Amino acid sequence: MSEQNGKRKGLFGRLFGGKDAPSQPSSEAVPLDEVLRDADELAVSERAAPTDAARADTASAMDAVVIEAPTPVATLATEVVAKPDAKVGWFQKLKLGLGKTSAKLSDGITGLFTKRKLDGATLDDLEDLLIQSDIGLPTAARITGAISKGRFEKGVSADDVRAILSEEVERVLVPVAKPLTLDGMRKPHVIMMVGVNGTGKTTTIGKLAAKYRREGKSVVLAAGDTFRAAAIDQLKVWGERTGCPVVARSVGSDSAGLAFDALKEAQASGADVLLLDTAGRLQNKQVLMEELEKVVRVLKKLDSSAPHDVVLVLDATTGQNALGQVEVFRDRAGVTGLVMTKLDGTARGGILVAIAEKFALPVHAIGVGEGVDDLQAFEAKDFARAIAHS
Repeated sequence: MSEQNGKRKGLFGRLFGGKDAPSQPSSEAVPLDEVLRDADELAVSERAAPTDAARADTASAMDAVVIEAPTPVATLATEVVAKPDAKVGWFQKLKLGLGKTSAKLSDGITGLFTKRKLDGATLDDLEDLLIQSDIGLPTAARITGAISKGRFEKGVSADDVRAILSEEVERVLVPVAKPLTLDGMRKPHVIMMVGVNGTGKTTTIGKLAAKYRREGKSVVLAAGDTFRAAAIDQLKVWGERTGCPVVARSVGSDSAGLAFDALKEAQASGADVLLLDTAGRLQNKQVLMEELEKVVRVLKKLDSSAPHDVVLVLDATTGQNALGQVEVFRDRAGVTGLVMTKLDGTARGGILVAIAEKFALPVHAIGVGEGVDDLQAFEAKDFARAIAHS
């Protein structure tokens, strides 16, 4: 297995880094009913009165926990252990994935700057094109400003415009392109995945689990989306594929209690990483956001520093709505970084630029396909080149 890991180290080579460290002793066990009671009492002190849903959570907190045993490494699914196709590099995949966005921009730029002098009307049209691609008004204004300097009433080529577009996009993205580094002093390192339904949280967890297993890490998966049977089943499938134990409960069980049990199990087993799935919460649903806050409070009863990372998974096809999601999840769940998926399914991939400009949150990885190796570390220069078709 060590030989295989060595060969495959580059598969997600720049995605989450980290180094091993001696295990820390597990925290003293805290009774689950006491933890949930304390969490609810704290919630009451923060709000005028508890909701009916909050009361119901504690009642179901002691549902039976099922820990799916990991599948032996030798039986991992082909798509998880297969060596990536060397014929198709990541940049080529990124270009193909961003094809809809780059084609829209490139074709529009070609149409605007073929046999036309640079004037105010042309710049206005370019700014409209950039905004329609969700790049954002501040970045669009800087791009048009950079193009206009000393060039009015002169010819400017489409290639010149693409080069400036690439430079300005890269300038915005470089500060936020940061890998999510595992802290070897924390056992486990708790990563909580949040976001609305359909963004790809569970699939992203599976891909990260496969990546960590290749690196020789021990990983526990927690099926915290207790509202959907399909999400629980999907995570169990990923557990079988990657050889990771899955902590799960029946549909409708208390998600905070599940998170507590999962962290306790990961501590007891000395796991390196705990990947915690959560229900798809619409950012405008008060009760669901309060439940997510409760999960965080319960985790802190076992480890005051947990969760160590709160990663918001965004669907690029949602366009401008992603900006609202980032704002609310950052404020309510303490989001520390982003993963953007489905960039291959939209012509509005520039939304990542607008998000970086407005929030400056770390962008850890992006997804441009369904394959297990189609989630990769975010590189600002590669993204800028791909989106500008330069």
